[in-house]
Amino acid sequence: MNKFRFLLYKDFLLLVRDKAGLAMMFLMPVLLVIIMTYLQDSTYHAVHESHIPLLLLNHDTDSLGATIEKQIGQPGIFDVHKTINGTPVTEEALIKAVAQGDYKVGVVVPEHATMHIRKNVKRYVTGAFNGASLSSVADSVQVAIYFDPVIKSSFRTTLMSTLREYAVRTESDFLFNEIISEVNRLSPVTVADIQLARNQVKFKEQYASMDHPGKMPNSAQHNVPAWSMFAIFFITISLSGNIIKERDDGSYTRLRVTPCPYSFYLFSKIAVYFGVCLLQFVALMLLGIFIFPWLGLPALDFGISFFALALMCTSSALAAIGYGVLIGNVAVTHQQAAIFASISVVIMAAIGGVWIPVFVMPHVMQLLSCISPLNWGLEGFYAIFVREGNWASVLPECTASLLFFGLCIGAAIWYNKRKRIDL
Repeated sequence: MNKFRFLLYKDFLLLVRDKAGLAMMFLMPVLLVIIMTYLQDSTYHAVHESHIPLLLLNHDTDSLGATIEKQIGQPGIFDVHKTINGTPVTEEALIKAVAQGDYKVGVVVPEHATMHIRKNVKRYVTGAFNGASLSSVADSVQVAIYFDPVIKSSFRTTLMSTLREYAVRTESDFLFNEIISEVNRLSPVTVADIQLARNQVKFKEQYASMDHPGKMPNSAQHNVPAWSMFAIFFITISLSGNIIKERDDGSYTRLRVTPCPYSFYLFSKIAVYFGVCLLQFVALMLLGIFIFPWLGLPALDFGISFFALALMCTSSALAAIGYGVLIGNVAVTHQQAAIFASISVVIMAAIGGVWIPVFVMPHVMQLLSCISPLNWGLEGFYAIFVREGNWASVLPECTASLLFFGLCIGAAIWYNKRKRIDL
């Protein structure tokens, strides 16, 4: 046991003397979690509280133009402008201003738009009461929507759906009015106007949860586990570098002729870096609980099972350590290990859903995400933090991570026995 204790002390000294590695393992994930949580949280508030500049050119002074102008001008996401620096806007100037990025959206309502809609509705209603059927619109109305080229398609789709809703409301009002007019013309009994109440169908938005149906996940619950997984897998750079450094400067050879069992050497590395991973987890969890509220961000909610959280922390940390040990044994130089470890972790994070949610990826990438250890850990933490799962909920992810750890350690030992003459 004295040998193992001295090995632990040796690995601890190697770790603490690597100031750049310590900064990368602890400072980088803290900054990433804060920055990404701020970005996502501010994006959420930007959609609901900030005002996106919109330039409106309304040639129609009747119902349709008034409805569009009223609805987009209500307190919400748009800051509506009708002039450019005090100058009345033209369609050409509107297109130029939006193309330059001065305004994110431009809306042009054509002249006599309401009159054309009213005429079309009247034609349909009259034809229906006379037994005729009109299958095509003779005089349609086109409202031009111009978008800044940098606007994302999801926002564009949302805005178009909203504007179509306004148009349908206007058409339905005209339809009721024309039907009443035709009924009053044909019937001896006068029919009063139909006052149709708006929003008779209401929608209640909530996340599905069996235990707490009103509980809403926040940006902290998404970002803390995501960047925690990214952080612990970045220890592979430091771990593999230390293994190669000991091999190059002869420390490993001196240890082996002590004699020192290879299992002691390996387990000391695992123990020290397992402690590093746990410290990373604890630091980021405490950051989410105590520092986030102080910064004006939502606090992290642990979920309902601390045992499941411990299982995920342990299995994810071991998966990262096993990967680092494998790279340190296979790589020939420190540069090879650092480059391969950093690039491979970034790729696994990208396909694993750390940056982009897996469900929005193409089908091929969704299949590839299943082979990323970061995706296993991320899904496990989501099951705990967001879905309020227990230890059984994370058992598949924990099992996959532990198998990955075992395969990496086994491959590292096999490679040493085949390629190293000093083992």
